[in-house]
Amino acid sequence: MFAIGTKVATPPSIAIALAQLFDEPVEYVRVVENSLYARVHWGARATTRRGRILLRGRAEEFWRDPELVLHEYFHVLRQWEPRRLTVRRYVLEWLRRGYRNNRFEIEACEFAHLHCQRLRQMLANA
Repeated sequence: MFAIGTKVATPPSIAIALAQLFDEPVEYVRVVENSLYARVHWGARATTRRGRILLRGRAEEFWRDPELVLHEYFHVLRQWEPRRLTVRRYVLEWLRRGYRNNRFEIEACEFAHLHCQRLRQMLANA
């Protein structure tokens, strides 16, 4: 179900920068472009699950948006992998607070905003 789409490799410069920012390897995270699963998520550009980032569109667009890249990798590395985030928890949080005020989204947005400029600089220097 999650693999409907095309798996793409993370560009090496981005993988290296993300590994430095998150202080852990990121190569195991599978990125799937043109994911049917992502397209059924009410206009979301991406959605995540354990070890996966599922993109509505093309990976090229995703890689050009450092804030979105950080946001989605945060969901996978800091929320799904340590099992703080589950489908059940996300849905309950979404029902209680909506998308924008959902604690999982707030955490990912804050992390992405805080580290976006650094990622841009790292990629410019690569």
